[in-house]
Amino acid sequence: MATIQNNVKNILIVGVGGQGTLLASKLMGRVFVEQGYDVKVSEVHGMSQRGGSVVTYVRYGDKVWSSLIEQGEADLIVSFEQLESARWLAWLKPGGVLVTNTQCMDPMPVIMGNAAYPEGILDTIRGMGIEVDAVDALSLAEQAGSAKATNVVLLGVTARRMGFAKEVWLDAIRATVPPKTVEVNEKAFTLGYEFNQ
Repeated sequence: MATIQNNVKNILIVGVGGQGTLLASKLMGRVFVEQGYDVKVSEVHGMSQRGGSVVTYVRYGDKVWSSLIEQGEADLIVSFEQLESARWLAWLKPGGVLVTNTQCMDPMPVIMGNAAYPEGILDTIRGMGIEVDAVDALSLAEQAGSAKATNVVLLGVTARRMGFAKEVWLDAIRATVPPKTVEVNEKAFTLGYEFNQ
C-alpha cells in the first residue's frame, strides 16, 4: 500500500493542442529541479494536433514515486482555455486553485454546429467555492509582443503563487526558449507575474 506523500505538490496543466502546454511544463519542471526537488512530468496527448485536449501532470517534492495525478489530488490546475478548466475540474482537490486563461476555443462539436459553447463557465466554477485566477493571457501575450507567449503569461500568474523567486523562473526561460524569443517571453512572464485581478 502506498504511503501518503504530504510533501508532494501536484499540478495539472491543461489546454488544447498548439497552445504551448508542454513548454510550460518543461519550464516548471526545470525550476523545481533547480530548487532541489524530485520532479516527475507526464504528458498525455489527446488529438493534440487537431485541437484536442492536452494534459500534463507535474509533481514535485522530496521524493516523487509516480508521475500520475488522480482525480481530487491536484493542488493547482493551470488551464489554457475555459472549457478545459471545466473538463478537468474533478482533478482539483478541496482548497485547490484554478489558474485559467479567459480565452475560449471552440471544440469540434461547436465548430460543426452540433453543440454550443457553454456560457458562464468561470462564474459556475467560482460558485462552487473554488478560488479562480482568471486572466486574459492572450491580450497580455500580445502586449509582450507575441500571441504565442500566452503559455508564459499563465506561467507568470502561476509562479507568483508558488513562492520561488521571480529570477529563478526567468533563468529557466532564458535557458529553455530559443534565444530570439527570450525578450518576448521575459516580458510575457513578467506581465503574468504582476497581473492583479
